[in-house]
Amino acid sequence: MESIRIVEFFKNKSILVTGSTGFLAKIFVEKVLRVQPEVKKLFLLVRAGDSASANRRVQTEILEKDLFKVLKGKHGDGFRSFVTSKLVPLAGDIVQEDLGIHDSDLRRNLWKEVEVVVNVAATTNFDERFDVALGINVLGPKHILEFAKRCVRLQMLLHVSTAYVAGEQSGLILEKKFLMGETLKGDSYLDIEAELSLADKKKRELRAEDATEEAEKLAMKELGINRAKLFGWPNTYVFTKAMGEMLLGHSRGDLPMVILRPTIITSVQSDPLPGWVEGTRTIDSVLIGYAKGKITCFFGDLDIIMDVVPGDMVVNAMMATMAAHSKQQAEFIYHMGSSVRNPVTYATLEHCGFRYFLANPRVGRDGRVIPTKRLSFIKSMVLFRVFMTLRYKLPLEVMHLVNLLSCGRLARGYNELNRKYKFMMYLADLYKPYVYFDGCFDDLNLERLRMAVKKDDAEAKMFDFDPKHIDWEDYFSSIHIPGVMKYAFK
Repeated sequence: MESIRIVEFFKNKSILVTGSTGFLAKIFVEKVLRVQPEVKKLFLLVRAGDSASANRRVQTEILEKDLFKVLKGKHGDGFRSFVTSKLVPLAGDIVQEDLGIHDSDLRRNLWKEVEVVVNVAATTNFDERFDVALGINVLGPKHILEFAKRCVRLQMLLHVSTAYVAGEQSGLILEKKFLMGETLKGDSYLDIEAELSLADKKKRELRAEDATEEAEKLAMKELGINRAKLFGWPNTYVFTKAMGEMLLGHSRGDLPMVILRPTIITSVQSDPLPGWVEGTRTIDSVLIGYAKGKITCFFGDLDIIMDVVPGDMVVNAMMATMAAHSKQQAEFIYHMGSSVRNPVTYATLEHCGFRYFLANPRVGRDGRVIPTKRLSFIKSMVLFRVFMTLRYKLPLEVMHLVNLLSCGRLARGYNELNRKYKFMMYLADLYKPYVYFDGCFDDLNLERLRMAVKKDDAEAKMFDFDPKHIDWEDYFSSIHIPGVMKYAFK
Protein backbone atom coordinates (compact mmCIF):
# COMPACT_ATOMS: atom_id res chain seq x y z
CA MET A 1 0.00 0.00 0.00
CA GLU A 2 1.31 3.46 -0.94
CA SER A 3 1.82 6.19 1.65
CA ILE A 4 -1.35 8.02 2.67
CA ARG A 5 -1.87 11.77 2.99
CA ILE A 6 -4.58 11.93 5.63
CA VAL A 7 -4.50 15.67 6.35
CA GLU A 8 -4.49 16.44 2.64
CA PHE A 9 -7.46 14.13 2.05
CA PHE A 10 -9.71 16.17 4.34
CA LYS A 11 -8.86 19.50 2.70
CA ASN A 12 -11.95 21.03 1.02
CA LYS A 13 -14.02 17.92 1.77
CA SER A 14 -17.75 17.99 2.48
CA ILE A 15 -18.59 15.20 4.92
CA LEU A 16 -21.94 13.97 6.21
CA VAL A 17 -21.74 12.53 9.75
CA THR A 18 -24.59 10.54 11.30
CA GLY A 19 -24.80 9.86 15.02
CA SER A 20 -23.00 13.16 15.44
CA THR A 21 -23.86 13.66 19.12
CA GLY A 22 -22.33 10.30 20.05
CA PHE A 23 -18.97 9.65 21.73
CA LEU A 24 -16.96 8.65 18.65
CA ALA A 25 -18.51 11.26 16.36
CA LYS A 26 -17.55 14.07 18.74
CA ILE A 27 -13.93 12.92 18.78
CA PHE A 28 -14.01 12.67 14.97
CA VAL A 29 -15.51 16.14 14.45
CA GLU A 30 -13.03 17.74 16.87
CA LYS A 31 -10.07 16.01 15.24
CA VAL A 32 -11.02 16.98 11.70
CA LEU A 33 -11.55 20.63 12.67
CA ARG A 34 -8.25 20.73 14.57
CA VAL A 35 -5.90 19.02 12.11
CA GLN A 36 -7.52 20.25 8.89
CA PRO A 37 -9.13 23.68 9.37
CA GLU A 38 -9.55 23.86 5.60
CA VAL A 39 -12.17 21.11 5.60
CA LYS A 40 -15.09 22.52 3.62
CA LYS A 41 -18.16 21.38 5.57
CA LEU A 42 -19.15 18.87 8.21
CA PHE A 43 -22.88 18.17 7.91
CA LEU A 44 -23.97 16.83 11.30
CA LEU A 45 -27.18 14.81 11.27
CA VAL A 46 -28.97 15.26 14.58
CA ARG A 47 -32.21 13.70 15.75
CA ALA A 48 -34.34 16.81 16.12
CA GLY A 49 -37.70 18.18 15.10
CA ASP A 50 -36.38 21.26 13.33
CA SER A 51 -33.19 23.14 12.46
CA ALA A 52 -33.32 25.30 15.60
CA SER A 53 -33.44 22.18 17.80
CA ALA A 54 -30.60 20.63 15.78
CA ASN A 55 -28.49 23.75 16.30
CA ARG A 56 -29.15 23.69 20.03
CA ARG A 57 -28.15 20.04 20.29
CA VAL A 58 -24.90 20.64 18.40
CA GLN A 59 -24.12 23.60 20.65
CA THR A 60 -24.91 21.95 23.99
CA GLU A 61 -24.06 18.30 23.28
CA ILE A 62 -20.97 18.78 21.13
CA LEU A 63 -19.31 22.20 21.21
CA GLU A 64 -19.73 22.85 24.94
CA LYS A 65 -17.97 19.62 25.91
CA ASP A 66 -14.51 19.71 27.51
CA LEU A 67 -13.26 17.77 24.48
CA PHE A 68 -13.31 21.02 22.47
CA LYS A 69 -11.17 23.05 24.90
CA VAL A 70 -8.01 22.60 22.83
CA LEU A 71 -9.78 23.73 19.66
CA LYS A 72 -11.27 26.71 21.52
CA GLY A 73 -7.80 27.64 22.79
CA LYS A 74 -6.40 27.41 19.27
CA HIS A 75 -8.97 29.80 17.79
CA GLY A 76 -9.62 32.03 20.80
CA ASP A 77 -12.28 34.65 20.12
CA GLY A 78 -12.62 33.33 16.57
CA PHE A 79 -13.84 29.90 17.67
CA ARG A 80 -17.53 30.66 17.24
CA SER A 81 -17.16 32.07 13.72
CA PHE A 82 -14.82 29.21 12.75
CA VAL A 83 -17.16 26.40 13.78
CA THR A 84 -20.17 28.24 12.36
CA SER A 85 -18.43 28.35 8.98
CA LYS A 86 -17.63 24.62 9.06
CA LEU A 87 -20.46 22.84 10.89
CA VAL A 88 -23.95 22.48 9.42
CA PRO A 89 -26.45 20.88 11.83
CA LEU A 90 -29.16 18.89 10.04
CA ALA A 91 -32.44 17.87 11.67
CA GLY A 92 -33.20 14.29 10.71
CA ASP A 93 -33.36 10.65 11.71
CA ILE A 94 -31.69 7.64 10.07
CA VAL A 95 -34.67 5.39 10.79
CA GLN A 96 -36.59 7.35 8.16
CA GLU A 97 -36.12 7.39 4.40
CA ASP A 98 -34.03 10.31 3.11
CA LEU A 99 -32.60 10.35 6.67
CA GLY A 100 -35.67 12.26 7.80
CA ILE A 101 -34.52 15.39 5.92
CA HIS A 102 -37.85 16.75 4.73
CA ASP A 103 -36.64 19.87 2.90
CA SER A 104 -36.30 18.77 -0.74
CA ASP A 105 -33.99 21.70 -1.63
CA LEU A 106 -31.69 20.83 1.26
CA ARG A 107 -31.60 17.17 0.17
CA ARG A 108 -30.69 18.16 -3.40
CA ASN A 109 -27.91 20.43 -2.15
CA LEU A 110 -26.51 17.61 -0.02
CA TRP A 111 -26.61 15.19 -2.96
CA LYS A 112 -24.60 17.72 -4.98
CA GLU A 113 -22.04 18.51 -2.30
CA VAL A 114 -21.37 15.54 0.01
CA GLU A 115 -18.22 13.58 -0.86
CA VAL A 116 -17.87 11.32 2.19
CA VAL A 117 -20.52 9.76 4.44
CA VAL A 118 -19.50 8.62 7.93
CA ASN A 119 -22.04 6.50 9.80
CA VAL A 120 -21.44 6.21 13.52
CA ALA A 121 -25.12 6.21 14.47
CA ALA A 122 -26.14 3.18 16.53
CA THR A 123 -27.95 2.01 19.60
CA THR A 124 -25.35 0.13 21.65
CA ASN A 125 -27.66 -1.17 24.38
CA PHE A 126 -27.15 -4.93 24.54
CA ASP A 127 -30.81 -5.51 25.40
CA GLU A 128 -32.43 -2.78 23.32
CA ARG A 129 -36.05 -3.18 22.24
CA PHE A 130 -35.99 -5.30 19.08
CA ASP A 131 -38.01 -2.79 17.05
CA VAL A 132 -35.78 0.11 18.11
CA ALA A 133 -32.55 -1.79 17.40
CA LEU A 134 -33.83 -2.88 13.99
CA GLY A 135 -34.75 0.71 13.16
CA ILE A 136 -31.39 2.22 14.08
CA ASN A 137 -28.87 -0.59 13.42
CA VAL A 138 -30.50 -2.23 10.37
CA LEU A 139 -32.83 0.18 8.59
CA GLY A 140 -30.51 3.07 9.50
CA PRO A 141 -27.57 1.78 7.42
CA LYS A 142 -29.99 0.91 4.60
CA HIS A 143 -31.30 4.48 4.48
CA ILE A 144 -27.78 5.91 4.75
CA LEU A 145 -26.61 3.78 1.82
CA GLU A 146 -29.60 4.84 -0.29
CA PHE A 147 -28.85 8.48 0.51
CA ALA A 148 -25.13 8.05 -0.23
CA LYS A 149 -25.85 6.53 -3.64
CA ARG A 150 -27.58 9.77 -4.65
CA CYS A 151 -24.53 11.89 -3.78
CA VAL A 152 -23.02 12.57 -7.21
CA ARG A 153 -19.56 13.45 -5.84
CA LEU A 154 -19.39 10.61 -3.33
CA GLN A 155 -15.94 9.13 -2.80
CA MET A 156 -16.72 6.67 -0.03
CA LEU A 157 -18.97 5.48 2.81
CA LEU A 158 -17.46 4.62 6.19
CA HIS A 159 -19.64 2.49 8.45
CA VAL A 160 -18.57 1.94 12.07
CA SER A 161 -19.74 -1.43 13.35
CA THR A 162 -18.38 -3.58 16.20
CA ALA A 163 -15.91 -6.47 16.27
CA TYR A 164 -18.41 -8.41 18.36
CA VAL A 165 -20.63 -9.10 15.36
CA ALA A 166 -18.48 -12.25 15.55
CA GLY A 167 -20.64 -13.41 18.46
CA GLU A 168 -18.92 -15.83 20.82
CA GLN A 169 -16.40 -17.31 18.40
CA SER A 170 -13.03 -18.43 19.74
CA GLY A 171 -9.55 -18.40 18.25
CA LEU A 172 -8.41 -15.96 15.57
CA ILE A 173 -11.36 -14.08 14.06
CA LEU A 174 -10.65 -12.85 10.55
CA GLU A 175 -11.55 -9.52 8.95
CA LYS A 176 -14.17 -10.93 6.61
CA LYS A 177 -17.57 -9.73 5.46
CA PHE A 178 -20.98 -11.19 6.24
CA LEU A 179 -22.97 -12.65 3.38
CA MET A 180 -26.67 -11.85 3.21
CA GLY A 181 -28.59 -14.29 5.40
CA GLU A 182 -25.47 -15.72 7.05
CA THR A 183 -25.82 -16.73 10.68
CA LEU A 184 -23.49 -17.95 13.40
CA LYS A 185 -25.41 -21.22 13.35
CA GLY A 186 -24.52 -22.74 10.01
CA ASP A 187 -27.76 -24.66 9.51
CA SER A 188 -30.03 -21.61 9.55
CA TYR A 189 -30.79 -18.69 7.24
CA LEU A 190 -31.46 -15.17 8.44
CA ASP A 191 -34.26 -13.40 6.58
CA ILE A 192 -33.97 -9.73 7.53
CA GLU A 193 -37.36 -8.80 6.08
CA ALA A 194 -38.93 -11.56 8.17
CA GLU A 195 -37.28 -10.18 11.32
CA LEU A 196 -38.61 -6.70 10.57
CA SER A 197 -42.10 -8.11 10.00
CA LEU A 198 -41.92 -10.19 13.18
CA ALA A 199 -41.01 -7.17 15.30
CA ASP A 200 -43.79 -5.10 13.74
CA LYS A 201 -46.33 -7.89 14.23
CA LYS A 202 -45.36 -8.37 17.88
CA LYS A 203 -45.69 -4.67 18.59
CA ARG A 204 -49.12 -4.50 16.96
CA GLU A 205 -50.29 -7.53 18.97
CA LEU A 206 -49.14 -5.97 22.24
CA ARG A 207 -50.94 -2.73 21.47
CA ALA A 208 -54.10 -4.58 20.46
CA GLU A 209 -53.98 -6.23 23.90
CA ASP A 210 -53.65 -2.79 25.54
CA ALA A 211 -50.33 -3.81 27.08
CA THR A 212 -48.80 -1.20 29.37
CA GLU A 213 -45.81 0.75 28.11
CA GLU A 214 -43.54 -1.18 30.49
CA ALA A 215 -44.99 -4.56 29.43
CA GLU A 216 -44.48 -3.68 25.77
CA LYS A 217 -40.90 -2.59 26.43
CA LEU A 218 -40.05 -5.82 28.28
CA ALA A 219 -41.71 -8.00 25.61
CA MET A 220 -39.85 -6.26 22.77
CA LYS A 221 -36.55 -6.57 24.65
CA GLU A 222 -37.16 -10.27 25.26
CA LEU A 223 -38.03 -10.79 21.60
CA GLY A 224 -34.73 -9.23 20.52
CA ILE A 225 -32.63 -11.38 22.85
CA ASN A 226 -34.49 -14.55 21.83
CA ARG A 227 -34.11 -13.86 18.10
CA ALA A 228 -30.42 -13.06 18.55
CA LYS A 229 -29.75 -16.31 20.42
CA LEU A 230 -31.76 -18.31 17.89
CA PHE A 231 -29.25 -17.35 15.19
CA GLY A 232 -26.13 -17.56 17.35
CA TRP A 233 -25.59 -14.00 18.61
CA PRO A 234 -25.53 -13.27 22.37
CA ASN A 235 -27.58 -10.07 22.36
CA THR A 236 -29.76 -7.74 20.31
CA TYR A 237 -27.02 -5.15 19.77
CA VAL A 238 -24.50 -7.34 17.94
CA PHE A 239 -27.27 -9.25 16.15
CA THR A 240 -28.71 -6.10 14.59
CA LYS A 241 -25.25 -4.66 13.85
CA ALA A 242 -24.45 -7.85 11.90
CA MET A 243 -27.70 -7.47 9.94
CA GLY A 244 -26.77 -3.86 9.17
CA GLU A 245 -23.45 -5.03 7.73
CA MET A 246 -25.22 -7.65 5.61
CA LEU A 247 -27.56 -5.09 4.07
CA LEU A 248 -24.70 -2.73 3.26
CA GLY A 249 -22.54 -5.42 1.68
CA HIS A 250 -25.43 -6.82 -0.33
CA SER A 251 -26.78 -3.51 -1.64
CA ARG A 252 -23.75 -1.23 -2.07
CA GLY A 253 -23.15 -2.07 -5.75
CA ASP A 254 -19.81 -0.49 -6.70
CA LEU A 255 -19.96 2.22 -4.04
CA PRO A 256 -16.58 2.44 -2.19
CA MET A 257 -17.15 1.32 1.39
CA VAL A 258 -15.17 0.63 4.55
CA ILE A 259 -16.59 -1.20 7.57
CA LEU A 260 -14.55 -0.53 10.69
CA ARG A 261 -15.12 -2.92 13.60
CA PRO A 262 -13.72 -1.60 16.89
CA THR A 263 -13.61 -3.78 19.99
CA ILE A 264 -14.50 -2.28 23.42
CA ILE A 265 -13.97 1.47 23.08
CA THR A 266 -12.56 3.29 26.10
CA SER A 267 -11.60 6.87 27.00
CA VAL A 268 -9.32 9.11 24.96
CA GLN A 269 -5.70 8.13 25.52
CA SER A 270 -3.91 11.28 24.43
CA ASP A 271 -5.49 13.45 21.78
CA PRO A 272 -6.95 16.01 22.52
CA LEU A 273 -7.96 15.39 26.17
CA PRO A 274 -6.60 12.29 27.95
CA GLY A 275 -9.28 10.46 29.94
CA TRP A 276 -12.26 12.12 28.27
CA VAL A 277 -15.16 9.70 28.04
CA GLU A 278 -18.89 9.96 27.71
CA GLY A 279 -21.56 7.58 28.88
CA THR A 280 -20.90 4.24 30.54
CA ARG A 281 -18.94 1.94 28.30
CA THR A 282 -18.89 -1.84 28.74
CA ILE A 283 -16.13 -2.32 31.33
CA ASP A 284 -16.98 0.94 33.07
CA SER A 285 -20.31 -0.34 34.41
CA VAL A 286 -18.42 -2.73 36.69
CA LEU A 287 -15.84 -0.04 37.52
CA ILE A 288 -18.54 2.45 38.55
CA GLY A 289 -20.46 -0.23 40.47
CA TYR A 290 -17.26 -1.02 42.39
CA ALA A 291 -16.59 2.69 43.00
CA LYS A 292 -20.07 3.12 44.49
CA GLY A 293 -19.68 0.05 46.69
CA LYS A 294 -22.52 -1.72 44.87
CA ILE A 295 -20.30 -4.55 43.64
CA THR A 296 -18.09 -6.56 45.98
CA CYS A 297 -17.93 -9.75 43.93
CA PHE A 298 -18.16 -10.51 40.23
CA PHE A 299 -17.70 -13.46 37.92
CA GLY A 300 -14.99 -13.99 35.33
CA ASP A 301 -11.47 -15.20 34.70
CA LEU A 302 -8.96 -12.41 35.32
CA ASP A 303 -6.46 -14.13 33.01
CA ILE A 304 -8.71 -13.70 29.96
CA ILE A 305 -7.67 -11.02 27.47
CA MET A 306 -9.79 -7.88 27.54
CA ASP A 307 -9.86 -6.38 24.05
CA VAL A 308 -10.10 -2.62 24.52
CA VAL A 309 -9.00 0.35 22.43
CA PRO A 310 -8.99 4.09 23.23
CA GLY A 311 -11.53 6.25 21.40
CA ASP A 312 -8.93 8.55 19.83
CA MET A 313 -7.16 5.57 18.25
CA VAL A 314 -10.46 4.41 16.74
CA VAL A 315 -10.99 7.86 15.22
CA ASN A 316 -7.43 7.92 13.86
CA ALA A 317 -8.11 4.57 12.20
CA MET A 318 -11.38 5.92 10.79
CA MET A 319 -9.59 8.86 9.21
CA ALA A 320 -6.79 6.69 7.81
CA THR A 321 -9.22 4.24 6.19
CA MET A 322 -11.13 7.11 4.61
CA ALA A 323 -7.98 8.57 3.07
CA ALA A 324 -6.77 5.15 1.90
CA HIS A 325 -9.92 3.91 0.21
CA SER A 326 -11.77 6.85 -1.31
CA LYS A 327 -12.79 6.20 -4.91
CA GLN A 328 -11.86 2.48 -4.65
CA GLN A 329 -14.86 0.47 -5.82
CA ALA A 330 -14.58 -2.27 -3.22
CA GLU A 331 -15.61 -3.17 0.33
CA PHE A 332 -12.92 -3.25 3.00
CA ILE A 333 -13.26 -4.71 6.50
CA TYR A 334 -11.02 -3.61 9.36
CA HIS A 335 -10.81 -4.79 12.97
CA MET A 336 -9.61 -2.13 15.41
CA GLY A 337 -8.56 -3.78 18.65
CA SER A 338 -5.60 -4.72 20.81
CA SER A 339 -5.88 -8.47 21.47
CA VAL A 340 -3.36 -9.45 18.77
CA ARG A 341 -0.85 -6.59 18.90
CA ASN A 342 -0.82 -5.66 22.60
CA PRO A 343 -3.03 -7.94 24.71
CA VAL A 344 -4.07 -6.94 28.22
CA THR A 345 -5.93 -9.04 30.77
CA TYR A 346 -8.76 -8.19 33.14
CA ALA A 347 -6.25 -8.71 35.97
CA THR A 348 -4.43 -5.55 34.88
CA LEU A 349 -7.60 -3.46 35.11
CA GLU A 350 -8.54 -4.99 38.48
CA HIS A 351 -5.06 -4.30 39.87
CA CYS A 352 -5.05 -0.71 38.57
CA GLY A 353 -8.54 -0.07 39.91
CA PHE A 354 -7.66 -1.34 43.38
CA ARG A 355 -4.50 0.79 43.53
CA TYR A 356 -6.33 3.86 42.25
CA PHE A 357 -9.10 3.69 44.85
CA LEU A 358 -6.61 2.99 47.64
CA ALA A 359 -4.90 6.25 46.71
CA ASN A 360 -8.19 8.05 46.01
CA PRO A 361 -10.80 6.81 48.52
CA ARG A 362 -14.43 7.28 47.60
CA VAL A 363 -16.91 9.08 49.82
CA GLY A 364 -20.52 7.91 50.06
CA ARG A 365 -23.64 10.09 50.13
CA ASP A 366 -23.55 10.02 53.92
CA GLY A 367 -20.08 11.57 53.90
CA ARG A 368 -18.35 8.41 55.05
CA VAL A 369 -15.33 6.97 53.26
CA ILE A 370 -16.15 3.78 51.36
CA PRO A 371 -13.58 1.13 52.35
CA THR A 372 -11.43 -0.03 49.43
CA LYS A 373 -11.44 -3.81 49.25
CA ARG A 374 -10.31 -6.03 46.44
CA LEU A 375 -13.11 -7.14 44.16
CA SER A 376 -13.58 -10.90 44.48
CA PHE A 377 -13.86 -12.84 41.24
CA ILE A 378 -15.47 -16.26 40.78
CA LYS A 379 -14.27 -18.03 37.64
CA SER A 380 -17.28 -20.28 37.10
CA MET A 381 -20.67 -18.80 36.21
CA VAL A 382 -22.35 -21.73 37.98
CA LEU A 383 -20.44 -21.03 41.19
CA PHE A 384 -21.23 -17.32 40.84
CA ARG A 385 -24.96 -18.07 40.71
CA VAL A 386 -24.63 -20.34 43.78
CA PHE A 387 -22.76 -17.56 45.58
CA MET A 388 -25.42 -14.98 44.66
CA THR A 389 -28.19 -17.29 45.88
CA LEU A 390 -26.50 -17.86 49.25
CA ARG A 391 -25.27 -14.29 49.67
CA TYR A 392 -28.35 -12.42 48.44
CA LYS A 393 -31.33 -14.48 47.24
CA LEU A 394 -31.92 -16.56 50.40
CA PRO A 395 -31.36 -13.63 52.80
CA LEU A 396 -33.75 -11.58 50.66
CA GLU A 397 -36.47 -14.20 50.99
CA VAL A 398 -35.99 -14.32 54.77
CA MET A 399 -36.00 -10.51 54.99
CA HIS A 400 -39.15 -10.35 52.87
CA LEU A 401 -40.97 -12.70 55.26
CA VAL A 402 -39.76 -10.86 58.38
CA ASN A 403 -40.66 -7.55 56.74
CA LEU A 404 -44.25 -8.73 56.23
CA LEU A 405 -44.52 -9.93 59.83
CA SER A 406 -43.04 -6.69 61.22
CA CYS A 407 -45.28 -4.37 59.18
CA GLY A 408 -42.50 -3.11 56.91
CA ARG A 409 -39.76 -2.35 59.45
CA LEU A 410 -37.09 -3.93 57.24
CA ALA A 411 -38.35 -2.34 54.01
CA ARG A 412 -35.37 -0.02 53.55
CA GLY A 413 -32.75 -2.73 54.09
CA TYR A 414 -34.68 -5.19 51.95
CA ASN A 415 -35.02 -2.74 49.06
CA GLU A 416 -31.33 -1.79 49.17
CA LEU A 417 -30.17 -5.43 49.16
CA ASN A 418 -32.67 -6.33 46.44
CA ARG A 419 -31.40 -3.47 44.23
CA LYS A 420 -27.82 -4.64 44.68
CA TYR A 421 -28.76 -8.24 43.83
CA LYS A 422 -30.74 -7.27 40.72
CA PHE A 423 -27.97 -4.92 39.54
CA MET A 424 -25.28 -7.61 39.81
CA MET A 425 -27.41 -10.27 38.09
CA TYR A 426 -28.31 -7.79 35.33
CA LEU A 427 -24.61 -7.11 34.70
CA ALA A 428 -23.85 -10.83 34.85
CA ASP A 429 -26.41 -11.75 32.20
CA LEU A 430 -25.39 -8.85 29.98
CA TYR A 431 -21.62 -9.25 30.15
CA LYS A 432 -21.24 -13.03 30.38
CA PRO A 433 -20.42 -13.39 26.63
CA TYR A 434 -17.59 -10.84 26.95
CA VAL A 435 -16.17 -11.81 30.33
CA TYR A 436 -15.52 -15.33 29.01
CA PHE A 437 -14.74 -14.32 25.43
CA ASP A 438 -11.59 -16.13 24.31
CA GLY A 439 -11.35 -15.04 20.69
CA CYS A 440 -8.91 -12.49 19.34
CA PHE A 441 -9.45 -10.22 16.37
CA ASP A 442 -7.08 -10.49 13.45
CA ASP A 443 -6.05 -7.02 12.27
CA LEU A 444 -3.80 -7.83 9.32
CA ASN A 445 -5.68 -5.40 7.06
CA LEU A 446 -5.26 -2.61 9.59
CA GLU A 447 -1.59 -3.48 10.11
CA ARG A 448 -0.98 -2.97 6.39
CA LEU A 449 -2.65 0.42 6.71
CA ARG A 450 -0.46 1.28 9.71
CA MET A 451 2.63 0.49 7.66
CA ALA A 452 1.45 2.87 4.93
CA VAL A 453 0.75 5.66 7.43
CA LYS A 454 4.16 5.19 9.09
CA LYS A 455 5.90 6.17 5.84
CA ASP A 456 5.22 9.76 6.90
CA ASP A 457 6.57 10.38 10.42
CA ALA A 458 4.45 13.48 11.06
CA GLU A 459 1.20 11.78 10.06
CA ALA A 460 2.12 8.59 11.92
CA LYS A 461 2.41 10.66 15.09
CA MET A 462 -0.72 12.70 14.41
CA PHE A 463 -2.86 9.66 13.55
CA ASP A 464 -1.52 6.96 15.85
CA PHE A 465 -3.72 3.85 15.93
CA ASP A 466 -1.08 1.31 16.95
CA PRO A 467 -2.07 -0.42 20.22
CA LYS A 468 1.57 -1.41 20.74
CA HIS A 469 2.17 2.18 21.82
CA ILE A 470 -0.14 1.81 24.84
CA ASP A 471 1.30 1.19 28.31
CA TRP A 472 -1.81 -0.42 29.77
CA GLU A 473 -0.95 0.04 33.45
CA ASP A 474 -0.21 3.71 32.93
CA TYR A 475 -3.30 4.15 30.74
CA PHE A 476 -5.71 2.58 33.23
CA SER A 477 -4.15 4.10 36.36
CA SER A 478 -3.37 7.61 35.13
CA ILE A 479 -5.86 8.19 32.31
CA HIS A 480 -8.86 5.90 31.98
CA ILE A 481 -9.98 5.33 35.58
CA PRO A 482 -9.51 9.02 36.56
CA GLY A 483 -11.37 9.95 33.35
CA VAL A 484 -14.30 7.66 34.15
CA MET A 485 -14.51 9.08 37.67
CA LYS A 486 -14.45 12.65 36.34
CA TYR A 487 -16.72 12.37 33.30
CA ALA A 488 -18.94 9.30 33.77
CA PHE A 489 -19.32 8.82 37.53
CA LYS A 490 -22.56 10.29 38.85
